[in-house]
This record gives sequence, C-alpha cells and structure tokens, in this order.
Amino acid sequence: MKLVISHAHQGLMAAASKVLSATWQCCKVDFLGNALPDAGKGQRQMLLAAINTAFAQETHEAAVAHWRIVADQLRDKFPNLGALMAEAEVLSYLAFPKAHRTQIHSTNPLG
Repeated sequence: MKLVISHAHQGLMAAASKVLSATWQCCKVDFLGNALPDAGKGQRQMLLAAINTAFAQETHEAAVAHWRIVADQLRDKFPNLGALMAEAEVLSYLAFPKAHRTQIHSTNPLG
C-alpha cells in the first residue's frame, strides 16, 4: 500500500505512516466540504474554481506550487480557508501515474 485516503483523523494519519509506511492524504471531497462553509453561497463557486485549478495541474510539484499561490491569494479574505489550505494534504495522489489519479483522489464516489 502506498497511499491512504481518509478523513483527517489523527489516528488514521499516524497509522498510515507508522503501520503501513504509506503516504496519507485527506479525501478531496471531505476537504472541499470543510473548506467552503465559511464562504457565502455566492462565493462558493468562485472558491471551488480557484481551488480546483490546483487539482488540474499536470504534476504533483506544479499542483503544490499552485496550491500555495491560491492559498496566499485567499488568505486575506478567507482566513480560515487559507489556514486550512496551508495545513491540508489533498494533492498526494498527483504523485502517482496519471492513469491512476481519477481512481485515487477521494474515498467518496461523488468526488
């Protein structure tokens, strides 16, 4: 096992690393569900579009760099979202081959 995707639960995160020697990642759908409630209804589509630009990057490195830019841009107006993005790990799946990415980005079939 190389990647564990779950809720951001400290025990699961620790077990992924220590017991399974795997990379841990927060479920993309769970992250977005936690990220958007602080914004008003009219702002959610814009925030979702901004965040999704990071997921659209070709490489893990490019996605991480873009993620930081988006987080910095949003931090002043949405401090909670900026802080959540600074702490979140939702891009690990992009380090895997492109053919596998659509199957491993989330634990939620809706995502």
